[in-house]
Amino acid sequence: MVARTPRAAAPAADPATTATPAPAPTLARQLAASAPQDADRIRLIKDAIAKGMFPLSPATVADRLIAAKYEWMSNDPS
Repeated sequence: MVARTPRAAAPAADPATTATPAPAPTLARQLAASAPQDADRIRLIKDAIAKGMFPLSPATVADRLIAAKYEWMSNDPS
């Protein structure tokens, strides 16, 4: 049988002096910081609306609103 010798405990780290590294920015955090925007396309659409030349179809708007509602309902947990 081997006798065990007591080991000295490791000194506890002082929380005031121990620096925890800041989390590295992930791609998800970078993308969530701002919405994706295509400035050129936004400018073109605004110009077309101002000139009254933006093609707007009420039927298309209605169809897309209905489709969005059905998609939203399919993801609703209730």
